[in-house]
Amino acid sequence: MLESVNRKRRRMLVATALTIAAARFSKALAADAAGTASSFGPLKQVNAGPLNVGYVEMGPSVGKPVILLHGWPYDIHSFVDVAPLLTSAGYRVIVPYVRGYGTTSFLSATALRNGQPSAVAMDVVDLMDALKVDRAILAGFDWGARSANIVAALWPERCKAMVSVSGYLIGSQEAGKMPLPPKNELEWWYQFYFATERGRLGYDKNRHDFAKLIWQIASPQWKFDDATFNRSAVAFDNPDHVAIVIHNYRWRLALVEGEPRYDNLDKRLALAPVITVPTITLEGDANGAPHPEPSAYAKKFSGKYEHRTITGGIGHNLPQEAPRAFAQAVIDVDRL
Repeated sequence: MLESVNRKRRRMLVATALTIAAARFSKALAADAAGTASSFGPLKQVNAGPLNVGYVEMGPSVGKPVILLHGWPYDIHSFVDVAPLLTSAGYRVIVPYVRGYGTTSFLSATALRNGQPSAVAMDVVDLMDALKVDRAILAGFDWGARSANIVAALWPERCKAMVSVSGYLIGSQEAGKMPLPPKNELEWWYQFYFATERGRLGYDKNRHDFAKLIWQIASPQWKFDDATFNRSAVAFDNPDHVAIVIHNYRWRLALVEGEPRYDNLDKRLALAPVITVPTITLEGDANGAPHPEPSAYAKKFSGKYEHRTITGGIGHNLPQEAPRAFAQAVIDVDRL
């Protein structure tokens, strides 16, 4: 009986936290509508796989579907200026909150708050199934680019084409065990920080300040203002956010286990599969986040392929810093 009471109490706490988060999102969207910043329309929610996913949908329902995938520590507003450009070109644009962000929540209070990349990528397929989208153009950066890579590699029939910032980002736990040159290890300082209990507590306590620091490091020439950052920072108040971020980075270092149902996917990804769908990779000329050189991953794309370096001091959050270049890449990859 005590276990049953604890489960009910946990569900109530999670529901309360999500209600508070939803209220904050409504307030943020209302502020946007008042003209303080660019805004999306109303959020939608749909049950997809283990999640209830919060997402924005724009454009004609009969348009070619484009799914835009954000990374850490960002949110759907990375695409707030990209989406209108694509809808004006006739695309149906879907922008979901990744698990642990915004109004996306788990259907089960007892589910593992799992951040392993194969699980995050599977969320994209589950969302497509829930929305009855058979095939879509996938475009993303950071975690979102990795998810797009995984879907394109494992389910190419679901991916018409792909735009991927920083190219090929499929990895594995075995690959994560290999040491890098000191300079490269230094760039991953937060990954090692998150491996500690101090890091988990520190991120939980300071998640907004931590995210702002990452924004500044990853995009050193991007002069974003407080309103722009605060609009996205609301998404980090999701009650599962810290657990999923910490699990993601600890999983990469093989410090925690994932879920057995993703084991087969991880085995296939550990082989570093070649991606066959038409692809355009992008890189900003001022990306301060860890990223591979384009020459290191060009051969991982065997279909029609093009790489573009976007100049002008563009950092890691490329779609928000260079929305026209990102949107143009989506339109162009559709034609490859």
